[in-house]
Order: sequence, then structure tokens, then C-alpha cells
Amino acid sequence: MALAITEILEEFGEIQPERLAENFGRRFLADPHRGYGAAMHPLLPELAQNPKHWKHLAPQLFNGKGSFGNGAAMRVAPLGAFFADDPETLVKQAELSALITHSHSEGVAGAIAVAVGAGLAWKNKSSPMDARQFLEVISQGTPESEVRDGITQARDFADDTTVEKAVAILGNGARVSAQDTVPFCLWVAAHHLGNYEDALWTTVSGLGDRDTTCAIVGGIVAVSAGVESIPKAWLESREPLPLWFLDSRPEN
Repeated sequence: MALAITEILEEFGEIQPERLAENFGRRFLADPHRGYGAAMHPLLPELAQNPKHWKHLAPQLFNGKGSFGNGAAMRVAPLGAFFADDPETLVKQAELSALITHSHSEGVAGAIAVAVGAGLAWKNKSSPMDARQFLEVISQGTPESEVRDGITQARDFADDTTVEKAVAILGNGARVSAQDTVPFCLWVAAHHLGNYEDALWTTVSGLGDRDTTCAIVGGIVAVSAGVESIPKAWLESREPLPLWFLDSRPEN
């Protein structure tokens, strides 16, 4: 789904929600066994067939409350880096990217917070911000929500706070919600902006929803620390990019 967002940004320079909804749906149908949340299994095929209805479909989830899962936050880091020089547009675009599947205010807040974090990481990559400042700026850019409250708590942690204590207070994604996922991820990223390997080992030591937490932390730290910070063995072992994405690249 992060690749689908990147594809849309490269093609249009902004989120085109109907096109992105269709892309999400088509990519799901091509490979539905990638650990999508249960609510996405009925939603995404419907989006593939009726992308014009995206404004009405996601809000119907969870008895009309919409999803506050962590999926919108999991996929948004490329968007944050793309709009790093325009914070106001970044927030609006992150919200739009989230609403297609996660219309609950907490799901949207989680996506915005991660996008702001990725934008900050990119803009300050030559001189990473200290952890407290990083989290403070993200908190200011995040809408009022439980997500923002968690980020504020994380901002005020002592420097010697352990992963175990952070998880006990913030969560680790075990509830698969933006509220119990994003603050922990941003806390980890804030303290490891220069070291991708340490960031991911710290993240995974928190257990919980580790594919999501590592995707969020990795997406932020990678734009700060650079590809060179990723261990060679990890790069060699990664899943290849899909052909549909490679074929869509502008240079092709």
C-alpha cells in the first residue's frame, strides 16, 4: 500500500483519492494474503470495483464509526517525505490518504503523525533533531486525539526509559489501533534517527504488531539515516519490488 501511494504521487504529484482507492483494491485482489486487517477484506475489493464510492465505503466500517486501525499510519511515510517542504499540504495529503480506508479520527491522526515524522526526518537528515524536539513538533502537527496524547507522553519520557516501560505506557500495536501503535513507533524513531539497524532491533524488541511497528519506524528512519544505514545482508534478503511498481516508475 505504501508502494501504491508512491505510485500515485509520482504520477500526479498529489493524492488522487479515487485513483488511489482503485489501486488499493486492485493490489489487494492480485495478492490478498499479505496480512491485511480483517475489515479490509470486504472493503478493498469493493474499492476496486467502485472507487468513486470511496467517501461512503470506509465510514461504514465498524458500525458506522470507521476504522482507527494502524494501517493508514503503516503506509504513509513516503508521503511525508514527498511533502516535507510543505507541512500544511503534508497534513492535508496524509489525511486524504488515510480516509480511503481509515475514516475514524484516530486512524487519520495516526497517519498524519507518521507523515509529519517522516517529513521532519527528511528535512533534518543532515542534522537530526533531538528526540524531545522531534516529538514536540510532531505533537503540534497532529490533530487532537489519543494518538497526540500518546506522543506528548512519549516526548516527556526520561532519556533512560526502557522499551518495556515505553510499551507498558504507550502500547506496541497489540491492539492493532493507531492509538496503541503510533506513539511507540515515534518514540523509537526519535531516538534512532541516525541508525536504521538499531531502530528496527529496538522496535522489534517491543513485540506486539511487529510488522506494522517496524514498517512505521523503518519508513521514518530510512529517510533520515539513508540507504547506507541499512545492513547489506538485509538489503540482499528483502522482497523484490513488484513488477507493476517498477514498470510505473517515471524513468520507465
